[in-house]
Amino acid sequence: MKVILLGYMGSGKSTVSKLIANKLHIEALDLDDYIIEKEGYSINDIFKNKGEIHFRLKENEYLKELLNSDKSFVLALGGGTPCYANNMDLIVKNTKSVYLKGNINTLLERLYKEKESRPLISDLNDDKLIEFIAKHLFERAPFYERADCVISIDNKSISQIVDEIENCD
Repeated sequence: MKVILLGYMGSGKSTVSKLIANKLHIEALDLDDYIIEKEGYSINDIFKNKGEIHFRLKENEYLKELLNSDKSFVLALGGGTPCYANNMDLIVKNTKSVYLKGNINTLLERLYKEKESRPLISDLNDDKLIEFIAKHLFERAPFYERADCVISIDNKSISQIVDEIENCD
């Protein structure tokens, strides 16, 4: 069994993946952490030193590696992963995919609290942050919406989200 959680940054993919994996008695993985382990560099360093194209190629390579493995897991993707290199085609073909969908206000509230630890948004003022999230959601929605299940995270507890994922077919 392979379960993939996708969605925008701040949607709770990493947190939810651990809880779902625990309930299913399988491993929880985070694709960014997997890339860091394989490459020996932080995501920021890869972007800074080798560029986004290199990162996206590695992201696709390691996603394929995981999907082709015999392991069962719950995998939290990076927010952009589904949007590059036909990754979404691989995901919908080989896994149960779940989109953790948040509206702009929910994501803004969560990301505002984490802004300093998120390099892509740490330098953005409030107005620019709203614009950044809105633009990304608009661009990425067609990819995200291809998931097997779409779960709204707005005004829900983690346990409510986990329950909805468990009941999602």
